[in-house]
Amino acid sequence: MTLAVRGGRLQGARYVASPNCDARPLGATVDLVVVHGISLPPGEYGGGWIDALFTNRLDAGAHPYFNQIADLRVSAHLLVRRDGSLVQYVSFDQRAWHAGLSVFEGRCACNDFSIGIELEGSDDDPYEDAQYGALAEVLAILMVAYPAITPQRVVGHSDVAPGRKTDPGPAFQWPRLRALVDARMNA
Repeated sequence: MTLAVRGGRLQGARYVASPNCDARPLGATVDLVVVHGISLPPGEYGGGWIDALFTNRLDAGAHPYFNQIADLRVSAHLLVRRDGSLVQYVSFDQRAWHAGLSVFEGRCACNDFSIGIELEGSDDDPYEDAQYGALAEVLAILMVAYPAITPQRVVGHSDVAPGRKTDPGPAFQWPRLRALVDARMNA
């Protein structure tokens, strides 16, 4: 897969426009990536439920869990599916509503200066090889397109919202991801 960022969009990703975004604050520099984990319903993979959630079309009656989340107005910039395929919901140049109440290095409101990437998965299920490969490729491209993003500024949702969020969870292998990103950056 050949990927590139043009006009805030990742070429090579399927695009599904989410209304759950707005302009970043004037002068905001994108310098952080927040990695999340998501499965809808919890522990189930595939299907269109994530697209439905991020586009405000989730049917509350389709699953008991959806009653709790159907009214949420959330999004992410990008989703990495279990097979490594990519879906973009929000331009990288806009603010996606992914991190909620969050702090990184003393700065609040991480959505203002971050890119949110969802991995289809859950805290305790191992993520797939294809997801690590796709995420590493995306991160290497983002680090070129947004030079303030460095490997040390790729963190989990749990890092910016400790005590409130746990994703991407203990099953996520940070050393593996960092090695893959380093290899791509040095290639």
